[in-house]
Formats: sequence, C-alpha cells, structure tokens
Amino acid sequence: MHSGGLRFDRAVGPSGYAWWYVDALSDDGTRGLTLIAFIGSVFSPYYAWARRRGRHDPLNHCAFNVALYAARGGRWAMTERGAAQVHRQTSELSIGTSSMRMTGDALEITVDEICAPLPRRLRGSIRVLPSALCAQSFSLDEAGLHRWTPYAPRARVEVKFTEPAVEWSGVGYFDSNAGDEPLEDAFDSWTWSRASLPNRTVVLYDVKTRRPSDRTLALEFAPDGAAHPIEVPPTFALPPTGWRLERKTRADSGQIAHVVQTLEDAPFYSRSLLDTALLGARAPAIHESLSLTRFSSPWIQWMLPFRMPRITF
Repeated sequence: MHSGGLRFDRAVGPSGYAWWYVDALSDDGTRGLTLIAFIGSVFSPYYAWARRRGRHDPLNHCAFNVALYAARGGRWAMTERGAAQVHRQTSELSIGTSSMRMTGDALEITVDEICAPLPRRLRGSIRVLPSALCAQSFSLDEAGLHRWTPYAPRARVEVKFTEPAVEWSGVGYFDSNAGDEPLEDAFDSWTWSRASLPNRTVVLYDVKTRRPSDRTLALEFAPDGAAHPIEVPPTFALPPTGWRLERKTRADSGQIAHVVQTLEDAPFYSRSLLDTALLGARAPAIHESLSLTRFSSPWIQWMLPFRMPRITF
C-alpha cells in the first residue's frame, strides 16, 4: 500500500465527503476497535445544517471517530473540527490532535481525543499492517457518485493505548469511501459486513437507494487482495436493535448467523459482531446497519450534538 493510492489530500467537492475506516478484533475475541477519519463528516448535524444555509465546504466539518470495545472500559469519541484544524498531505492527514500517515508499508495512527458526553481522555496509537492489498474501487450507485475502495481487506492491527491502558493485536481491515453528494440524498439505507475466513475476507454490501438502482456487492478477497465476485448468499434476518433498527445479513443457505454482541446501538446506526457462515465456513464478522431516513429526521439531528461536539478554534 502506498500513500499515493490513499490520497489523503484528494479533492472533496462541495457537499461531498471522504472517509478512511479501520476496524479490528483482538486475537482472543475480547476487544475491538473502529476508527473513521472524516472529511465532510457524513453523520454531522452541523454539516447538514450548514448545507441548508448554502454552506457546502466539507473541510469545515471533519472528525476522527474512535471507538474501543471491551466488556469493561470501552470508550467512544467524535469531535468535529473546522478547516483551520485540518492538515492534509498525500501521505498524512491530521484533524485536531489526531492523525494518520503512511510510513513504509504501515498505516500509523495517533489518537488524542476527548469522549462525550462523559469527558474522558482517549489517547493511544494504532498500527495497520496490510497482509492483502486491493486498489480496485467499486461504485455504490448507478451514477458513480459514491465509491468504495477496500485498500486492505485483511491486515494485522496493533493497538496500544495509554488512556485507557490497553494493548492488543488482531485481524483487521482498512477501506475508504468517497462521494460527491450527501449520503442521504442517494441512499435510504444499507447493510455492510466483512467476515474473516482463514486467509480470505468476504465483504457484503446491500445498498437501498432513493433511485431505482438498489445494489448488492458480494466479494471474496484472496490472500493477495484480488477481489472475486461470489454468488450472493440468501438474506438472513437478525434481531432489531434496542432502537428497533432493522438488522439483516447474508449467510450460506441453511446456515444461521447470530449477533454475538451489539457494539454500537444508535437510533439510525448499529455496529455488531456476528458469528456467521460464508463459503462453507463459520467466521466472525463486523456488521453495520444504517438508516439514512432516520438520520435525516429532525429529532435525530437534535440529539446528535450530545455525542458529537464541535470545536471551531
């Protein structure tokens, strides 16, 4: 993986977005991590309000979203920052006091955030070492306005935090999404998952659009990162979340997928750890469900600042 492919300094147009996403599960299965660096934060109420006032600059709405998952001691932070606190180069991105950069074959991430609504420090480092590389991009809509690039469908991830004091490593994943319009303009909802099979990764993307062009991607990534379409598995219903958000996935015919743990349970979004069956094997999977119809509702927009503060100086 090279920094030119990541393009942290890529152009992001008015009302558009770009994000870089990492997730990982510890080898013992007891801890997890997700991190998303946003240019034009797609889940920002401030960005949505600014667009309604004719202000469309995504650089004024950037954030590091970091979540540590554990039975005890998990933490979550997402503070939005303005353009003056964003610095981008081809190989490096910093937003406020957190940053990510390419150093050789590794993605090095430094995290220094404050959680909300309970103000606790979240400080540490993450190292992503890809074991499979993919430079291919996939369109999520018919017009090609929303694109997904699974840079490292499989990686070793090393996590070392001082606040809280945790250190572990495990199998992870790294991708990027970019778009030329707000997500809610194009999509009603989607579900996504990545499952770690021995030496392979399976990614499933089901996208329900606001235009007559729903899309399903079912891909197997080989050890060298090459993407191969697979037969789309049948849909499998999962229990709804505490907020009654619908969850579903895909699994081998005649097999069962179940929720091991709900990692995030928000009114419009959930992230879950699944035990599923794909390509004839049982596998753990990170799964997300997103309702952009719910996200757009006024009551959700009113609630979000309590979890997503904004700093402009």
